[in-house]
Amino acid sequence: MNVKASVPMSSVRYLLKAVEDQGLDSDALLESLDIVRSDIEQNSHFPAYQYGMLYQKIMWLVQDESFGMLSGGKVPNGTFRMMCLCIIHARSLAHAMYRCSDFYDICRGPKIKPVLIKKGRFAMVTFAPIEAEDSNVRDFVTPESKEQLRTTLSMWHHFICWLIGRRLNLKAAYFTSERPDDVEYYKTLFQSEVRFNQHANALVFPASYLDMPIVQTEDSLRGFLKTAPYQLLVMVENDNSLKSQVMAMLGKDFSREMPSADEVASGLNMSVSTLRRRLNEENTSYQHIKDECRKEAAITYMNAPQLSINDIAALMGFDEPSAFFRSFKKWTGMTPGEYRKSDEFLKFGRSMKSL
Repeated sequence: MNVKASVPMSSVRYLLKAVEDQGLDSDALLESLDIVRSDIEQNSHFPAYQYGMLYQKIMWLVQDESFGMLSGGKVPNGTFRMMCLCIIHARSLAHAMYRCSDFYDICRGPKIKPVLIKKGRFAMVTFAPIEAEDSNVRDFVTPESKEQLRTTLSMWHHFICWLIGRRLNLKAAYFTSERPDDVEYYKTLFQSEVRFNQHANALVFPASYLDMPIVQTEDSLRGFLKTAPYQLLVMVENDNSLKSQVMAMLGKDFSREMPSADEVASGLNMSVSTLRRRLNEENTSYQHIKDECRKEAAITYMNAPQLSINDIAALMGFDEPSAFFRSFKKWTGMTPGEYRKSDEFLKFGRSMKSL
């Protein structure tokens, strides 16, 4: 199996240190998920699907859905689901973000809420204390702020992308933390200008996105929650290739129609002929990248025993499970049923049962 979506190992080490700071046994945690400690010590990147499993189990163990993120307090399990249900029927992205901020005002646990600010042609999603007169966001930033802030902004960025069913093309990502050594990774992750030592942590984007409708439904939300936080964590290979940029634009939400080559080229400020020529120079094509992304997503979902075949078909954007069966066999040489009887799946099934 070739699952290329990955996260930097520094993110894994940050999670494990945070677990140990709370008095939990990180070695037992890794063993329960069949993760080898030496792999973390020797490698620079970690498979995103395993990172999602690790994150999911940690949130369950510490009973905090905001673990590793900027929140200022513990967020009880189930809070994210209720927040999604509150905003899923909003008429636009702007309406959803305003509702989201209101939800955090009355939510038990967090001391920080997301805030939407619109200024002329651009909008900003940033963060503010719920009790503004008593504190400052900087008061809640941990010593490991680089990982905490990057995770926070990345997850909110991916969540907004999921809500509108397309990539939110950023103008810039702002961080209050100091400039890190791996700046290029930030640029690959956010596909935008990245600034450090700023007065706020924020995602800046064209205000035109605020009028976009929320395309998700309660049905699509159910499948999304079963895999959370995977879709909010997945990233592409840490390189500057055009292929990685295209993969970043495609994202991981395949429940909606994928953008055309023309739309991707426009988002990358190049003609479609230039896009095709440059991808050919990297020995790939737009169609091949789309097929590869969908195959990797399908295998990742198949490795989650809590998802039925019908759930996966819906997450992959297939109207009929039979169409998904045909595509999966084309991608892997096995039907979904055959795959779930294979040794590959049984290994992941044992890991997931411990969650």
